[in-house]
Amino acid sequence: MDNNENNEILEESADNQDELVLDEDIELDKDMNTKVTEEYDASQIQVLEGLEAVRKRPGMYIGSTGPRGLHHLVYEIVDNSIDEALAGFCTNIDVEILPGDVISVKDNGRGIPVGMNEKMGISTVTVVLTVLHAGGKFGGSGYKVSGGLHGVGSSVVNALSEWLEVEVSQNGHVYRQRFSNGGHPDYDLKEIGESSATGTTIRFKPDPEIFRETTVYDFETLERHLRESAFLNAGLCITLADRRDPENEIEHTYCYEGGLSSFVDYLTVSRGQTPLHETPIHFSAMHGDRSAEIAMQYTDSYNETMLSFANNVRTVDGGTHETGFKTALTRVFNDYGRKYSILKDGDKKLSGDDVREGLTVVISVKLTEAQFEGQTKGKLGNTDITQLVSTTVYEKLMTYFEENPAVAKAIFSKALDASRAREAARKARELARRKSVLDSNSLPGKLADCTERDAERTELYIVEGDSAGGSAKEGRDRRFQAILPLWGKMLNVEKARLDRVIGNEKLMPIVIALGTGIGDEFDITKLRYNKIVIMADADVDGAHIRTLLLTFFFRYMRPLIEQGHVYLAQPPLFKVSKGKKIRYAFSDEERDEFMAEFGGSGSCDIQRYKGLGEMDAEQLWETTMDPEKRILKRVMIDEENSSEIDVTFTTLMGDKVEPRREFIEENAKYVQNLDI
Repeated sequence: MDNNENNEILEESADNQDELVLDEDIELDKDMNTKVTEEYDASQIQVLEGLEAVRKRPGMYIGSTGPRGLHHLVYEIVDNSIDEALAGFCTNIDVEILPGDVISVKDNGRGIPVGMNEKMGISTVTVVLTVLHAGGKFGGSGYKVSGGLHGVGSSVVNALSEWLEVEVSQNGHVYRQRFSNGGHPDYDLKEIGESSATGTTIRFKPDPEIFRETTVYDFETLERHLRESAFLNAGLCITLADRRDPENEIEHTYCYEGGLSSFVDYLTVSRGQTPLHETPIHFSAMHGDRSAEIAMQYTDSYNETMLSFANNVRTVDGGTHETGFKTALTRVFNDYGRKYSILKDGDKKLSGDDVREGLTVVISVKLTEAQFEGQTKGKLGNTDITQLVSTTVYEKLMTYFEENPAVAKAIFSKALDASRAREAARKARELARRKSVLDSNSLPGKLADCTERDAERTELYIVEGDSAGGSAKEGRDRRFQAILPLWGKMLNVEKARLDRVIGNEKLMPIVIALGTGIGDEFDITKLRYNKIVIMADADVDGAHIRTLLLTFFFRYMRPLIEQGHVYLAQPPLFKVSKGKKIRYAFSDEERDEFMAEFGGSGSCDIQRYKGLGEMDAEQLWETTMDPEKRILKRVMIDEENSSEIDVTFTTLMGDKVEPRREFIEENAKYVQNLDI
């Protein structure tokens, strides 16, 4: 049995267990003592193997050589500084983006040891920065917990940099060493001055030969990660500064004494949600060398937000700590509900989905031997952490509900509403099945299907309006292209539970055509089309329809996006013609180029397309549907920023006006091809 299956069984067991086994040795409300008492010196560094293959296969170490991998370089260096904070020696981390997209990371920790490494016969600083799997985290006492357990962070950054420079302040002196061309020392570590401070400063420039797509850092991407790190380490101050433009420098400092509670507050406020209880519920526990901290808050939203971390590393794919939380949370609701007669004898148990509706929760665990899946650390595998989190959540949340009955009542009311809505959705599905609506044999009447039956080769165009749908049907290649026209106003699923989605006359034809089901019943293996192409007008109304459809896919059919099946068609904005010569322009710049080609504006005809309905079948095929000529944009989810994507959907499509207004004001400067 793999880990995924094991975790799913553990999560589902909450509805079937009669008892939740609690660990009596767990010390609740105690934070793990990550501070070390032994010296961190050259003897603590253990060398496992060399650094030869990083430049040949960088994706193995940083995930990709695209923007994600580029930013990962910064995270690796910052994580080392955060490890110093966990050990109790670092309080400030300064990150700067310098001209030329050079990165500088400075901390006030102990500094990388400068002594000689006995095994290698060179300075320990050189070892840490040039030898793969060299560090103080392989069993030495320099660190109790660490995010960089693989010991490759600093050396990999060096290997993938055009140059890297390190300065260490330690023992009253300042030392420096520089590396070039992928980690080759320009000179040995040398003393360059004196200082009473301690700490490490690393400056590096990513190698454009490795990062061929881009070497330009995005301030907001770094900001999200560093702000998150500050939330996870209460009292640690992280400063991010962008100094690439001397006339427009940006500098933000992130420092949160409230820790995870502040994090939950931030998530709730940024989404414009209304909390059901003013103060987040917060508790922590420690057992041996393991600790768990949880902060949670219920809101008026219909969606859950769960962020989990292990040793400050975001576990985007969850793991055993999330499993422990979900299991215990479901158990708490059902046990408390029965005990205080909120749930009657004849009532069904509340499900995990019921009790997590509207929940925002952050889970952070710390442990000495964290087992991650892969170097990018997406999923936690330590099975013993499940019990710690389960025990903590069950005991502390039961106590909280008993001490705060008014809050418990409000939360239970929402969970019961969710349960009733889910039951209504189930009955609606059953009714639909009885009518054969959801059977693959009964496809929507407006669907013009293709003849190809191999789903890998097929495409479904979801087209705005009957007029454009008619042109698309005529112009398509019926062998592999299916057309489904949409008409009328579509349901905004951000403001509706599943029971309103089931049976909706605008959305259900899409579900039926795709064949996958939705929500809990979604099955990607039943997908009838490899590409789902949203084709709408290039105006405000078209943008609204695209957003409504993407919201629907994100909330109820998310694997479609995650696995790269959803695309946006790009119809042309202009038709530029002179005699029999025709050019289609997808931007104002292209239009101007074609006008110049034809001898200027006075010598050619220009047509501005306001909608797809203005094109005949042949034009629609040539510009938007022909695989040889069309432009399709694939909709993707960056899992590292999935919480920000969730925030964006909630902000744009939710009930609250003020967050949406603020979002528009902040992002208006990025708008292109505005339709007025």
